[in-house]
Amino acid sequence: MILHYKCPSCGSDMNFDADSGNLSCQSCGLKENIEEHPEQLITATFTEDEVKEYQCENCGAVLMTEKETTATSCSFCGAGVVIADRLSGNLAPAKVIPFTISKEAAIAAFQKWCGKGLLTPKGFMSADRIKSITGIYVPFWLYDLNSKVQVQAVGTKVRTYSQGDYIYTETKYYDAFRDINLDYVKIPVDASEKMNDELMDKLEPFPYDQLKEFKTPYLVGYVAEKYNYDDKQLLPRAKDKISGYIDSYIHSTLSGYQSINFKEKKIDTKSVQNHYVLLPVWMISYDYAQSEHTFAMNGQTGKVVGRPPISSGKVAMWFSGIAAGTLLTLKSIAYMMGGGFW
Repeated sequence: MILHYKCPSCGSDMNFDADSGNLSCQSCGLKENIEEHPEQLITATFTEDEVKEYQCENCGAVLMTEKETTATSCSFCGAGVVIADRLSGNLAPAKVIPFTISKEAAIAAFQKWCGKGLLTPKGFMSADRIKSITGIYVPFWLYDLNSKVQVQAVGTKVRTYSQGDYIYTETKYYDAFRDINLDYVKIPVDASEKMNDELMDKLEPFPYDQLKEFKTPYLVGYVAEKYNYDDKQLLPRAKDKISGYIDSYIHSTLSGYQSINFKEKKIDTKSVQNHYVLLPVWMISYDYAQSEHTFAMNGQTGKVVGRPPISSGKVAMWFSGIAAGTLLTLKSIAYMMGGGFW
C-alpha cells in the first residue's frame, strides 16, 4: 500500500516541513498539524511476503524499492510516498524525532563546518563539491537498562613518615564490598545494516525530549528505513555502550584508596524495556580529489561527523609551528636561568 498526502485545498502533494513541523503544501502554502492527523497504520496487518515493486498513485510510475525502505520519493513526479505495509504490526515504530533542520539549512551548516577545518585542504574547505544530501529516518532501538553490580576488592592506603634517622612506609589493606544498582534510560543503538555504526554513535546525543508518537506524515519527503536487527540481536551492543560508565561508577565509589585490586566483579545487565524509534539523519556525499567522502548530520542538533581529508602541507606547517614554539620556550627559560640554548 502506497500513501500519498494530498493538499485538501489545491490537491498538490504535501511534504513534511522541518521548519514548522507540519505537513506543508508547496503550491498553496497550506499547513496541517501532524499531531491532529488521524493514524490507522498501527493496526494494519504486516505480511512477511514483502513486495519490492510498487506503483506511484500520483503518476502511475513503477517504484522499485529495497525491502528495508519505508519512505521515499517517486523519481518521476517527485511525490513523497510512504510504503504503509512496511510500517505496520511489528514494524510500526513507537516514536519518531522529526527533522528540524531543512535541506537548505543542512547544506549551509555543512559548508560552514567544512570551512572550519584547520588541517583540511583548501579545496575541501570551499564545500562546493557536495554530490548528494539525503534526509533519512534511521531505525534505532532505545533501551532502558538495569545493572546489578557486586564487587569485592582490596584497597590499599600508603603513608610515608620519618622517625629519627629512618623513613618508614606504612601500607594498610582494606576489604571493600560494593552492592550497586544502576539504571540507564534511552540507550540508542542503530538497527540498520546500511548505516555505519561509528558514524551513528558519534551523532549522539539526540534530544529525546522531542520524541513524538509515530505518525506517517513525518516521513513524507524523506527516505526512511525499517530495522534489519531486532531488539534481542542488538542488546549486546547496548550493554557494551554502558560498560565504560559502569566501570567508571565502580571506581568512583572506591576513590579513597591509592590502589585497588579486584577479587570479584559481577555485573548483571538486563533490558527493562525498549522502543523502536526513527531518528533524523542527513547523509552527505562529498566528492573531493576523485574520492567520495561520507558525512552524517544530526537532523535535530546539526552536529556533523565524518572523516575529512587531511592536507599533508598543513600538517607539516602545524608541527613546524609546534617545534618553533617549543624552541622559543626553551630559549626563554634558558635565558632566564642565565644559560644559553643552541
